[in-house]
Amino acid sequence: MNLLRKILFPFAILYGIITSIRNFLFDKGILKSTSFDVPIIAVGNLSVGGTGKTPQIEYLIRLLSNKYQVATLSRGYKRQSEGFVLADKTSNAVILGDEPFQFFHKFKNIQVAVDANRTNGIQQLLSQPIKPEIILLDDAFQHRKVKAGFYILLTSYGDLYVDDWMLPTGNLRESRSGAKRANIVIVTKCPASLEKYEQENIRRKLKLKASQELYFTYIDYDDCVYSQNEKLVVAEIKDEQKLLLAGIAKPAPFFKFLKSNDDECLTFPDHHHFTEVDIITIANKAKEHKIITTEKDYVRLKGTNIAPQLYYLPIKSTFINYQNNFDITILNYVGKSSGNS
Repeated sequence: MNLLRKILFPFAILYGIITSIRNFLFDKGILKSTSFDVPIIAVGNLSVGGTGKTPQIEYLIRLLSNKYQVATLSRGYKRQSEGFVLADKTSNAVILGDEPFQFFHKFKNIQVAVDANRTNGIQQLLSQPIKPEIILLDDAFQHRKVKAGFYILLTSYGDLYVDDWMLPTGNLRESRSGAKRANIVIVTKCPASLEKYEQENIRRKLKLKASQELYFTYIDYDDCVYSQNEKLVVAEIKDEQKLLLAGIAKPAPFFKFLKSNDDECLTFPDHHHFTEVDIITIANKAKEHKIITTEKDYVRLKGTNIAPQLYYLPIKSTFINYQNNFDITILNYVGKSSGNS
């Protein structure tokens, strides 16, 4: 924790008091939450960024979209549009935001929408000619104006919410007690070989309620990188000189997975909108070499003049154990909820 964050500790206390009062008012029904007659799963975290929400949403899409009409609803962080937008063939990352556009680009059988007002966004989705049978709310754990039917809370293995502090001293958006609203807690970005005793240590540390389920996942990297026209095996290009580029919250594991001795790593802020100057800088650094980036960055860069050199590395969230239990819990919730009973 740097000195400035320590100095700002009184503001962290004040922020914690404000968010706790807000939660209390929602808990007591003084501030109103809107419920809907459709299964709604909210995926989010207590901290700011970097817990792996996107691969977890994608896991749920794969689990549910073959059986149900699925819609995702996101805020559309840093998008250059306003209000409710339902993705169509004219959409791009500028209009939707990078993560929603990634969903739209990747999954052709779902609806993808953005709206900072989640209540309005759900109402708009339910008024469409094709009505969603389940809605996945992306990064909506604190959006309490909507009462979701099911809450999934993510926390990173290397940065558990119980070890963190409120903003601005730490990275928590609300008190650790907010975790009590979760039906499921997932510890993400674990080592793939996380031992059972370590899992139990974390379980004791989190002090979950008896009704809450706990799971552990890791980030699983694809064996190939992909461009507009081809795929290449990672092992075959690992030692080839290349430019690695990432505009995500915590890029170190991405770089570590791909980097060889001669590679240069270029980092941009999370959700960065690449300018013409950025593209020129990237092209000058890459020269004739391949540019490997994240899937989230790829959807923002694939329309630029570096596209012929550009490849992305897909990732997915993989359960260390008890994946079947997780799937059953989700499918049971959807099947028993009012919209699909």
